[in-house]
Amino acid sequence: MKRLLILTALLPFDALAQPLNTMNNPNQPGYVIPSQQRMQTEMMSQQQQQKGMLNQQLNTQTRMQQQSLQNQMNTNTQRVQQGQMREQPLPNKNGGMLGGMSSSGSGQQHMLPSQSNGSMLNPQN
Repeated sequence: MKRLLILTALLPFDALAQPLNTMNNPNQPGYVIPSQQRMQTEMMSQQQQQKGMLNQQLNTQTRMQQQSLQNQMNTNTQRVQQGQMREQPLPNKNGGMLGGMSSSGSGQQHMLPSQSNGSMLNPQN
């Protein structure tokens, strides 16, 4: 009887001997050490922050390169336009080599004889 009384007295303490958090049992598969889990969470947040900063730097660098290329294109366009405005046609007396040569015999010596339409089909030799 004395044993039964002691056993009933200790029975409520048996419930306290069970782990309070059964999900955080080192003997269970998938157990994660809390400090390790905290460290992983901090590292993940740091990686996300660094990724965001790198993306921002990449966007800034890309934007600056685009602006620089646009400025170069604008500068080159202005140079070409200014160069075209400065160009002046050279004086061309008597048509130069394109025509208007003198009708003297010496001017005609180096030129091919004139051909009329269809003359190549009917040789006169």
